[in-house]
Amino acid sequence: MTELNNQVDGTESMADALESFGEVKIGDVVKGEVLAVEDKQAIVGIEGAGVEGVVPAKELSTLPVEDINEIIKIGDVLDLVVISSIGKDKENGSYLLSKRRLDAKKVWEDIEKEFQAGNIIEAPVTDVVKGGLVVDVGVRGFVPASMVEDHFVADFSTYKGQTLAFKIVEIEPSENRLILSHKAVVEAEKAGKKQELLSSIQEGDIIEGTVARLTDFGAFVDLGGIDGLVHVSEISHSHIAKPSDALKVGDKVQVAVLSVDADRERISLSIKDTLPGPWDNIEEVAAPGTVLEGTVKRLTSFGAFVEVFPGVEGLVHISQISHKHIATPHEVLHEGDEVKVKVLEVNPQDHRIALSIKALEEKPADAKEEVEEVDEYVMPEESTGFSMGDILGAALQNDSETTEEDK
Repeated sequence: MTELNNQVDGTESMADALESFGEVKIGDVVKGEVLAVEDKQAIVGIEGAGVEGVVPAKELSTLPVEDINEIIKIGDVLDLVVISSIGKDKENGSYLLSKRRLDAKKVWEDIEKEFQAGNIIEAPVTDVVKGGLVVDVGVRGFVPASMVEDHFVADFSTYKGQTLAFKIVEIEPSENRLILSHKAVVEAEKAGKKQELLSSIQEGDIIEGTVARLTDFGAFVDLGGIDGLVHVSEISHSHIAKPSDALKVGDKVQVAVLSVDADRERISLSIKDTLPGPWDNIEEVAAPGTVLEGTVKRLTSFGAFVEVFPGVEGLVHISQISHKHIATPHEVLHEGDEVKVKVLEVNPQDHRIALSIKALEEKPADAKEEVEEVDEYVMPEESTGFSMGDILGAALQNDSETTEEDK
């Protein structure tokens, strides 16, 4: 009788125990203790259910798993979500479980919070595909090619393995859709640097920059976050036809700040203002009596302007062109002619040099001294940089010296 009672009590105890186990449903979040670890799966006991479940290797982590033993071991208790059931009754039934999907859900929730807050996230680039980059933020994220940089990139292969900062552009957890942009981060950083530079750069500053672009009218120089323009007239002391004659993209240059317009985000620069001026040592290299070679740059009714050094032009008055009488300089000279000249007078302060061609030529025996009419020398002073007195003074002085020699 006692044995029967014990059997009955045992049966009732088993029934009570079975009744105490909760029912497991698809979608439930459960805890599972790892009972066994196999090559491609883990066997777990579902706490509070009295049944076992299977966690496939691919459902253990959001990252690829090469060796399952590296991420779990027997005795570990995992948070899992029930994917599906296998079996017909709960005593002997088995369930398919996933840790990865539960982790992904948490990741999506965290990413959603970052998105709502407008925060920047960091993630490694795991793959390069035809349309852009694949990144891992706990879930798969995609960066379209047009959102990688703020400039064209021909080859994205170097990005694989890099950890970059991204702005979340679009998120849709139900579709596992996460669109990211690195370009937006780059643009925001540049905008910040631009404002910082605009507030710190002042007229007169000397800054090092890099030639970023060349146009017909000038060169754009990157100052480290903002571009400034060097007009073609500010590149060199000597005349250049186009910026590419003197500069190339990538050149490091020293520039002087001419002006800053913070409202329009424009900075005007000069390269030539950082270079020695062509007139700085003119008295040493072009002292009176010095013979130089030059190029005829311009012809006027009263003389010829000859470039003797880059950016330095001197005037050969019509009376100093030839021993013979000429009505206009065009009779014997042409723009572009290479000529030898003798320096008659130098005025560094006013950037003036008086030159002579005939002083280097032998005077013909039958040449007559001619007194030029003053009216022939009258011209607007501002158009030449030389006054009538400057021109006549040099000419008359030379004639006087010649007369003395004849005596």
